[in-house]
Amino acid sequence: MNVGTSVGIGLPIGDPATLLTWARRADAGPFSTLGLLDRLVYDNPEPLVALAVLAGATTRVRVQTEVLLAPLRDTALLAKQAATLDRMTDGRLVLGLGIGGREDDHRATGTDLRTRGRRLDRQMATLCRLWHGEPYGDGVGPIGPVPARLGGPELLFGGFKPAALERVARWGDGFLAAAPPSWAGGLFDTVRGFWKEYGRDGEPRLVAQVNVALGPREVVEDARSRMHAYYAFTGSPDRMVDGMLTTPAEIRGALTAYADLGVDEVMLYCYGLDPDQVDRLADVL
Repeated sequence: MNVGTSVGIGLPIGDPATLLTWARRADAGPFSTLGLLDRLVYDNPEPLVALAVLAGATTRVRVQTEVLLAPLRDTALLAKQAATLDRMTDGRLVLGLGIGGREDDHRATGTDLRTRGRRLDRQMATLCRLWHGEPYGDGVGPIGPVPARLGGPELLFGGFKPAALERVARWGDGFLAAAPPSWAGGLFDTVRGFWKEYGRDGEPRLVAQVNVALGPREVVEDARSRMHAYYAFTGSPDRMVDGMLTTPAEIRGALTAYADLGVDEVMLYCYGLDPDQVDRLADVL
């Protein structure tokens, strides 16, 4: 694997009480980042709250949302929450953002599923202004604190459609790809194209996410069952579960393939609850 490619762990969502164990083991190991996904109408921990606790229990690893569903949230409050966490962790927050697609999440927040992309674009304009210390507007002043990095935490955007990929260049620092190497390369090329089109300096940060389970049969089955339940809303959860990597050889192969595509970081996303997977994955590296 390319020595420039780091590896993080996507945390399981089935039992928030286990996450401190996962986080402390990852912080003591070779991993770069702890990631946590987001849903509202589901039995998962709220990611900003959970990552704040995990950041306080660790000293080194970054904490990353994969991805936070910004259109479900009040923009001013999100700006304050993210800036607070970024400041208190000395810049260890990576804010991955996306629009989501679950109708029940939007019903619960009274937001419009059909206009969620346009809402995110409006939110980004406000967030960036606030993270630069500027007033909210309409007679409302700035909303602090100032984040660790003026302009806000590192921003990644997830998604597959051109509008989502363009947001990386318009607002972000990089792209979070929940796609296998076989078609992630095309997404990366599109992101790089938008990056140049917008005249951005350097290169976008590229982060890939792959689902894994490593351990005895019961660990793998636990992961498959939990992942199947999470993606049941799609109508085709079997297809998602079939892509899970369950052997050291498969995981090493994926890491190599992503590195060959120029990925900066690979997130090994776990659904099974067994925290011993942290040590097994460390051995793979």
